[in-house]
Amino acid sequence: MDLVALLSVETPAALAPLQTDATGGGIFALVVTFLLTALFYAVTLHLAATFFIGDVPSQRAAYVGPVPAVVSLLLGRYGVDSIGFVSPGLGIIIVLLVTLLADAIAISVSYRISWRPAAVLTALHLAFAAVLGFALNNIFGFF
Repeated sequence: MDLVALLSVETPAALAPLQTDATGGGIFALVVTFLLTALFYAVTLHLAATFFIGDVPSQRAAYVGPVPAVVSLLLGRYGVDSIGFVSPGLGIIIVLLVTLLADAIAISVSYRISWRPAAVLTALHLAFAAVLGFALNNIFGFF
């Protein structure tokens, strides 16, 4: 053994790099991310629908929650990167608009309402999700 190897002390950060986590970044991480995102969208939609429509069953929001979760996760990961001529700023806008469109369609079908109230409820859902997302980010410091 050489002298440098004997004198070097490995820090805990060197033993456990920051890029690793309990999930390992595989399919388990993807499933957990999808479930948490769908739950977040369902909760914020139920709050917005209760505010806009009144007393509504929470199951309708649970039916809608996975739709914007799938669209935003897939487009956020694969949609922007695969289109070479789109800048990242424009890609974010495209992901947001397509996610809102999918959310509006799912809201219209699930709540059995026409397009105009669905558009208003989608805008309220966006507002509730943004406010709750900013609040949770300030509390837990996700980003």
